[in-house]
Amino acid sequence: MKRLWLKSMFLLGILWGQSSTEVYLFDLVSKEDVYAISNPINISNNPGYDNQPSFMKHGRAVLYASTRNGQTDIVSYQIRTGKKTWLTNTEGSEYSPLQIGSGNAFSAIRLDQDGTQLLYKYSMYSKQGKVLIPDLKIGYHGWVDRNRLLSFVLGDPHTLQLSALKEGKNQILDEKIGRSIHKIPKTSLMSYISKQNVPWTINTLDPETGMTDLIIHSFDGSEDFAWTPSGIMFMGGGDILYKYDPNYDQDWVAMADLNDFGLNDITRLTVSPKGDKVVIVVVEKPVDK
Repeated sequence: MKRLWLKSMFLLGILWGQSSTEVYLFDLVSKEDVYAISNPINISNNPGYDNQPSFMKHGRAVLYASTRNGQTDIVSYQIRTGKKTWLTNTEGSEYSPLQIGSGNAFSAIRLDQDGTQLLYKYSMYSKQGKVLIPDLKIGYHGWVDRNRLLSFVLGDPHTLQLSALKEGKNQILDEKIGRSIHKIPKTSLMSYISKQNVPWTINTLDPETGMTDLIIHSFDGSEDFAWTPSGIMFMGGGDILYKYDPNYDQDWVAMADLNDFGLNDITRLTVSPKGDKVVIVVVEKPVDK
């Protein structure tokens, strides 16, 4: 049983060695395609694993996974008040929270102690959930609409699958993919990272046809990106935050150095629906002894 538990955690990318992560909220401003971040707030401020943030659709709260009592649960952080609310309280651990539509429900990966790993739907209020897809071991996911989602499904190789919940159907669309799956703003397209070649690439995907197209290459070893509501991409490369405008830029453009804020090693990130905030997960610096 312990071996299954550790294997599932490794596949999810949860085992980070001795490093801990923290979730920071920044103000985001732009003028004539020049972006800047400021006023960092550590919204997790918690020892251990704090990661996988996403904004609520109204932009007033951030969901993320956080360590509590030796396991990982989902937290809601209210931006205006700074109030934190634990949204899950199960015997398993939950990861990768995403609001479903604009309602009072969210999806998250649940990893139970026997190694079972499934995608669940939770109410914002009940702290319990129900299985959404019983036959796929999902590591990461992104919603196409309220009925369909794209998932990183664990396997050899890992596959990108489109699931239609009402119909109970799953379709393999690609393999050898990364963990970031996001809807492209103002389009019907999705985006994901392909690891078919080196360097890795960020691709579009049409969920209606399954057709894909190249957007741009990823940074070496980086597989977390985010979209602004105006269609600009952000991605971290080490300590540097980059932006890419598909309609203007030829390559990634550096926009901020997190060392200026005493932070380092960007991992996951997400941009608010209004484009005025960005949440960045960083690796916590070890305390000098």
